[in-house]
Amino acid sequence: MFVIPIYIEAGICGFESPAAQYTELGVSLDELLIKHPDATFIGIASGSSMQEVGIFAGDLLIVDRAEHANNGDVIVANLNGLFVCKLLDKTNARLLSASPLHKPVQLTQGDQFQLEGVVTLSIRMHRPSPELLTCMP
Repeated sequence: MFVIPIYIEAGICGFESPAAQYTELGVSLDELLIKHPDATFIGIASGSSMQEVGIFAGDLLIVDRAEHANNGDVIVANLNGLFVCKLLDKTNARLLSASPLHKPVQLTQGDQFQLEGVVTLSIRMHRPSPELLTCMP
C-alpha cells in the first residue's frame, strides 16, 4: 500500500500536491488498527445514544474480543438478543448511553448478557460504500 503523508489543518486554503513527495511505508491499515486480528470484528453503529463519545450512526466500530473490558470502556454486548454499544459501568452492573436522553440499563439476573468485546476504534464513514449501506438498519 502506498501511503501519502499529508498533514492538513482545518481552515487551510491550500497545500502541496500529494504527488510531490510520497513514501511507501509497507504497512497495512489492519496492522495499524487491529491489535488482535483473530479476535476482532467490525460492526456498524446505529442510533444516536453514543454521539457524545463520538460514535455516530453509520460509523464502523472495531471491536476486540481479546481486550479486557474496564469500567468506562465502550463495549459491544448482546443484551437479551440485541446487540448494543454502550459504556460499561462494572461498579453498578449497568450499561450507560453517552446521551442524557437515554436512561442507564441496570443488568439483572434475569437478563441474558454476553460481552462481545471492547470498542477500540471507531471510523467515521464520510461516504459509506454501497456494500455497507445494505448492512445498515
